[in-house]
Amino acid sequence: MTVSSAYAGRRFATQADAESWVGEIWSGLAAEGVDAVTLFEQERAVYGPMSLHA
Repeated sequence: MTVSSAYAGRRFATQADAESWVGEIWSGLAAEGVDAVTLFEQERAVYGPMSLHA
């Protein structure tokens, strides 16, 4: 599933900031039907895919 433009393209100063943000919104993403998230640095995946399911 592709995430809506409301989330795509978000930029963060650090990976920790990005992970914290995901930690704050993961339940909303899951409610929208998102199964997993991946954090990218430019075009390179640096973390994930991380499941949003228990």
